[in-house]
Amino acid sequence: GLDYELALVDLRTGAHKQPDFLALNPFGQIPVLQDGDVVLFESRAINRYLATKYKESGEELLPAGSAALEVWLEVEAQQFGPAISELVFQLFIKPLLGGATDAAAVEAQAAKLGKVLDVYEERLAKNKYLAGDEFTLADLNHMPYINYLMKTPKAELIAARPHVEAWWDAVSARPAWKKTAASIPI
Repeated sequence: GLDYELALVDLRTGAHKQPDFLALNPFGQIPVLQDGDVVLFESRAINRYLATKYKESGEELLPAGSAALEVWLEVEAQQFGPAISELVFQLFIKPLLGGATDAAAVEAQAAKLGKVLDVYEERLAKNKYLAGDEFTLADLNHMPYINYLMKTPKAELIAARPHVEAWWDAVSARPAWKKTAASIPI
C-alpha cells in the first residue's frame, strides 16, 4: 500500500461546492487526488493513475495484455456501477444527508444489481478474481461501493451468492483495504 493523507470533505455542509474544492473538481464531487502537481478526480481515473504510476510499489494491478481485465473494468463501469450507485445513494448516502429513502427506487436498483451479480456469480465460480487468478484493478474498483452496500439491509445481495460472497470476503480482507476502510468515517 501507498502512504497517503486522507482529507475529509463534509458533504453535509456543502464543502464540496465551495470555490476551493471546485478548483480541484469542477463537478463538486468526491473523490479528488492530489499527487504533487497532479490533480485528478473520478475514482476510476484515480485508481488507474495510481496503479500505473506506482506499479513498482506493490502488486501489478494492470497486467499488460489482459483482455479479461479490460472486459471486467468495463463491466464494473457500465453494468455494476450504474446498478449499485443509486442503490447505495438511496440506502446510505441520502439518509446520511437527511433525505428520505425512495423504497421503489431501492427495489428497482436491487433487482438490477441482482441480475449483474448473477453474472458475477457464474464468473467467480470459475475464477478466484474477476480477471482471473490474480487481484487486479477490476476487483479493486468494486470495493468502495460494496463496502457501503454491506452496511445496509441489501448486503443480502452479496450473501445470497456464495462465490460473490467468498470473493468479497477475500478482497475485503486484504491489509491495504482494511487500512483504507478503517479510515473512512462512515
